[in-house]
Amino acid sequence: MNKKGILIVVFLTALVFAFLFHNQPLGLNLLIFELFVVAMLLLLKQINLKGITSVIAFSSFLITAFATVAVYSFWTYFVHFIIFFLFLGTQIYPEVRSFLHAFVLFFNSSIYAPSKFVRKISDVRFKNKKMGLYLRRSRIFLLPLLVIIVFVIIYRNSNPVFDQMLINMGHFINKIMVAIFGSFDPLVFLTFFLGLLFSMIIFMQTPYFIGIENYSKKSDFFVRIRKRIRRKFSINALNNELKAGVFLFLILNLVLLVVNIIDIKWVWFNFEWSGQYLRQFVHEGTYLLIFSIILSVVLVLFFFRGNISFYNKNRFLKYLSYTWLLQNAVLAISVGIRNYWYIYYFSLAYKRIGVYMFLLLTIYCLYTVYIKVKSNKSNFYLLRQNAASLVIILVLSSVFNWDCIIARYNFNNYERSFVHLNFLSRLSSKALPYLDKSPEVLYQIDTIQKSKFPFDYRYMTPDEYIERIERKKEKFKTSWESKGVLSWNYPQYKAYKLLYEK
Repeated sequence: MNKKGILIVVFLTALVFAFLFHNQPLGLNLLIFELFVVAMLLLLKQINLKGITSVIAFSSFLITAFATVAVYSFWTYFVHFIIFFLFLGTQIYPEVRSFLHAFVLFFNSSIYAPSKFVRKISDVRFKNKKMGLYLRRSRIFLLPLLVIIVFVIIYRNSNPVFDQMLINMGHFINKIMVAIFGSFDPLVFLTFFLGLLFSMIIFMQTPYFIGIENYSKKSDFFVRIRKRIRRKFSINALNNELKAGVFLFLILNLVLLVVNIIDIKWVWFNFEWSGQYLRQFVHEGTYLLIFSIILSVVLVLFFFRGNISFYNKNRFLKYLSYTWLLQNAVLAISVGIRNYWYIYYFSLAYKRIGVYMFLLLTIYCLYTVYIKVKSNKSNFYLLRQNAASLVIILVLSSVFNWDCIIARYNFNNYERSFVHLNFLSRLSSKALPYLDKSPEVLYQIDTIQKSKFPFDYRYMTPDEYIERIERKKEKFKTSWESKGVLSWNYPQYKAYKLLYEK
């Protein structure tokens, strides 16, 4: 498509943006806008699904786009916008193999997009003259205009009569605008310009060729580069480093073996809860896991960073590294079981769900480090694989309505698990149908909770909980009934039907 065609698409997209989002909360409008953007990208032939990375990015973008309406949570929107940026990055250079590189490409393109837009506007001809000529001529009025504004501000603040005259003039202009446009909201211009900025970033894609050149040279394999240099160390240095690595991983494996045996015995098969808080029980294990994984990865990467990867006597060191990585995976499973007991006795919460997401990433990370050592893979391989796994985990986590899952699970398991009314009362309005309990049910739950969890800390009473949920319901009812079609979303629609259309 020619330059004028691209500019028309940019302005048209900005108009659609203003129409969909002016004075409208996010909802169905975002999905409509993004489907329109995809249609325009197809029209401009700017969607190219050459590599596996671009295919995953596009599929993830579509999944999370529909999830914003189907799930409607802050986390879903957060993940979706990240995926949207990655998708745009892959379209700048479809052959890109790493999501991190795709994000860098998107960031660079976003910086240059406005200047590219101005250049295209400048090249457009009006009365056989380029628009750039008119723009350059208009600059001579810019400085005088700024000086005039400064003096008007000074005179207005120093002269009350002049100030009142300006106020009256403003009212007069406002009446004229209302008479012409009715109840026209000037903020629509701000929405339009915001849409124009987004449109520039989306359609004015500018490849950063230096970056693309560097990324295209990256390899999944660790290549041995032989250099003839004057050695400043003993010829046995490599052998000594190998011995140090063997000693280090041998001792570390023995220490971690003791830790894993203790966890397997007391956490996996013989855990008994004696009425105490389990927060420290889980969090300490999680911190240990994070430190251990970072340490294990750094150590393995350090010892297999160079020639030792190709040393013909490195087999025993490799086996020790495999064992070290495997034991860290066992440690990850132990933390998962700790988290299971935490949920079993203290119900679901966001961070407890997040622990399992982290553990999945951790175990896959350990697997990729194992492949790197076994097959002499490069650090780029680690970066690419783990970035892809992070994207997939983020997408999967964004398609679940966690608030409703948490509310239903926690109330359904009140006979064995602690029901934290303070936390539950802060869940979003989507979960209100599952949070709205009768006084009789809440009093029954409270009786069981007090006998099973005799904690000293004062938690919310059933009466306080009922009062807060009632206020939350009233606020939600008013908010939903005032929403337009463009702000529609499925979870709140379903919640309203369950609460008020029984």
